[in-house]
Amino acid sequence: MSSAHQNLSSIKMVNIPNVDHFSFTIITAQWNKEVTGALEIGCLETLLANGVKPENIQQLEVPGAWELISAAKMVLDSNNTNAVICIGAVIKGDTPHFEYICEGVTVGLAQLCANQSIPVIYGVLTVNNLQQALDRCGGIHGNKGDEAAVTALQMASLSQKIRK
Repeated sequence: MSSAHQNLSSIKMVNIPNVDHFSFTIITAQWNKEVTGALEIGCLETLLANGVKPENIQQLEVPGAWELISAAKMVLDSNNTNAVICIGAVIKGDTPHFEYICEGVTVGLAQLCANQSIPVIYGVLTVNNLQQALDRCGGIHGNKGDEAAVTALQMASLSQKIRK
């Protein structure tokens, strides 16, 4: 179901046992900072509200959505996190650049997910205009950064459960 029909951000608190030992890395694209900054705040607040210790959250910035792929790979190679949350916003313009970036970022992050045992969370908005982005970073469709954090909590918990 599309976010036009629901607001998943209202599900902020999830039942995740004992997250105080989990560590998370949030990687945020600087491009479209008005949007990505709000997504990052939503993500961070949701992690903290669910019991993640501030010292267990690493925040990194990259120039744009494309660079999320290599930064996520670097973090995964360090093996110092329970989940990587990639936050970006790609807003359609007048050229095909939008399609190339959206597809490249999506495929790149999907490949990392498929080849790693550490969850990589896709918190990248791909929208037609700025208003759609604003609606999804704290507007009428909630904050997709919240949803990325909830997904990271759930996947880190699942990963821990599987490893036991």
